[in-house]
Formats: sequence, structure tokens, C-alpha cells
Amino acid sequence: MSEQSEQAQYIEHTANWVKQVIMKYNLCPFARREVERASIRYVVVAEHKPARVLQALLAECVLLDEQPEVETTLVILPRGFEGFYAYLDLVDMANDELFEQGFEGKYQLASFHPDYCFDGEPQDDAANYTNRSPYPTLHLIREASMEQALASYDDPESIPERNIQFARRKGSDFFVKLLAHCVKP
Repeated sequence: MSEQSEQAQYIEHTANWVKQVIMKYNLCPFARREVERASIRYVVVAEHKPARVLQALLAECVLLDEQPEVETTLVILPRGFEGFYAYLDLVDMANDELFEQGFEGKYQLASFHPDYCFDGEPQDDAANYTNRSPYPTLHLIREASMEQALASYDDPESIPERNIQFARRKGSDFFVKLLAHCVKP
């Protein structure tokens, strides 16, 4: 498989996850609008060195600055960050880099990983699936847009708890099947 078709496959799988998990089950009540507007940018960064990933992430911040019609970017990391703890280290570095480069307050990161596990929770807790994705993914979010969306949403603080309750009600097997379906050819 060529690198280009491999990247297209990673994007397709991630877009499937956004539509078939995040949007369909309303894990992010703001996703539907962006999916329907086609304002989500999907970028594959095949680098496995943190410095290169950070460079690509900063380039996406610049692109978002220059292209306001692109609402958000999902940076897909198919290689090099399969281990959850190495990925968390990258997330910390990425947040530091956003701050150092003057993007704090403008963009924020949400993080997703196939093995995502909330601090202090067991690995097999279904609640972890609210942040599990087909591939390690950094989600760049415009803070101004998030503030605007949250202002028009009743009780936005309840979203994470509602998602956790939903995930636990559905169970891990439900989400394992959903994620597997997202990556089917």
C-alpha cells in the first residue's frame, strides 16, 4: 500500500469514528455541526519523533489562523505513539509548545488514544471509551469557538459525566465493536 493510500485510510477510519461514535452518540454535542459543515481537517503525521510531531502541530495552528473556514484539526499519529504513556508525554510537550509559541488561549488540545485511560480508573472501565479513538490523535480546538458553543449549551459541565454514564451503561464490548467497525475496509 502506498503512503498516500495509507494516509487516506487513517483519515477515513478517523472520520468514521467521528461520525459513528462521537457524533452518533453525541459524545461531543458540537461535532455534528462541524461534520455537516465539512469544517474538520484531518491530518496524518507519520513522524514518530516528538519534535517533528510538534512542528506539524504548530503548522496546523498557523493553518487554522490563516483559514478560518477550517474549524478544527484532528492530527492523527499512526506510528510511534502506540504506547499510552509515551503519548501522554507528547500531549504534555504539545501543551507546553502551544504556550511557548503564543497559541495558549487561542487553541486547546483534546487527546484521544486507542488505550486511553483516565487517571485512577481501571483500564477496562467503559468510561475510557469516551476518549478512545482508532489511532493516537491530537485535536486542535479553537478556544473562541468552544467558548461560544459552551455559552449556548445548557449545563456544559455535565457533558463529561453524561458521557461516562452513557459509556458505562453501554459497556466496553459495545465500544470495542464500534471502534472495530470504524476501521473495517
